[in-house]
Amino acid sequence: MTERELARRVRHRLAALRQAEEVSGNIAATCRYYSISRQCSYTRRRRYEAEGLGGLKNCSSAPLYALPETAVGMTVMTDGTT
Repeated sequence: MTERELARRVRHRLAALRQAEEVSGNIAATCRYYSISRQCSYTRRRRYEAEGLGGLKNCSSAPLYALPETAVGMTVMTDGTT
């Protein structure tokens, strides 16, 4: 994704936050208009308040933890009999 596309997404997310706070005052209506969930809206607002515009950039959706190396390759083998 190019820098221009990232900047466009940040502007779009900022517009949604401003719409909810300054214009409508209604989070649910704003989320319906922008086709985002309220949970997403609250997450973006919290990140924006904490980090500024940098908080509106894409961030990883990878899990915060990973399985231990030993558990990744483990499989259960059965011979089909009980």
